[in-house]
Amino acid sequence: MSVAIRVIPCLDVDAGRVVKGVNFLNLRDAGDPVELAKRYDEQGADELTFLDVTASSGNRETTYDLVRRTAEQVFIPLTVGGGVRSVDDVDRLLRAGADKVGVNTAAIARPELIAEIADRFGSQVLVLSADVRRRRDDAGAPTGGFEVTTHGGRQGTGIDAVEWCARAASLGAGEILLNSMDADGTKDGFDVPLVDAVRSEVTIPLIASGGAGKVEDFTPPVAAGADAVLAASVFHYGELTIGQVKDELRAHGYPVR
Repeated sequence: MSVAIRVIPCLDVDAGRVVKGVNFLNLRDAGDPVELAKRYDEQGADELTFLDVTASSGNRETTYDLVRRTAEQVFIPLTVGGGVRSVDDVDRLLRAGADKVGVNTAAIARPELIAEIADRFGSQVLVLSADVRRRRDDAGAPTGGFEVTTHGGRQGTGIDAVEWCARAASLGAGEILLNSMDADGTKDGFDVPLVDAVRSEVTIPLIASGGAGKVEDFTPPVAAGADAVLAASVFHYGELTIGQVKDELRAHGYPVR
């Protein structure tokens, strides 16, 4: 029996409010995270993802409080990422009500963190959040391949994205949230070649993120090997519902819950 494809709304949270921009820039308010989470739970979302986009400021208590309030209201799995730097951060988020925790910048700086989290809590709670962009020359032309970035896609690392995802899987990551920085917020469709490239090297679940604009955009990344599709603004602003996306996937023969 095939595993159901998951549809996941993403809440980018800044100072306790949901925000959304294009390529992680020009953020605008999109609502109260707890209210949006309740709406998506009622619509049939399979999971929710919270990304604290200002976690580097160091004020984590807002996020912990938000996770607690959301966990009291919704009963689908909740993944929380942004500013997770240690095993203790993971412990606090799980105690606040998160089911899974995403790591990004801290894992790039110290890959051993992935193994430490997986050893203590199990791979099932650990999501590698990979912000990926195409390699480009000084003129902005693509040169082939993909690079992992940090700081919301603004800082390159020089690390090959496909190799990094494979390494993270070998260290114990249970899932990869694959976010295309080139496609983020553009509504031009998911970066299918990126999904295909990573799927060719890893066997753990992949979540395709970045670029959803219309209901037809959701099936190509699944065809390329994604186990879940994630979107933000098309859901926040009522352009699409979870049900419409599931109907589209179902119409193409993909199992959904």
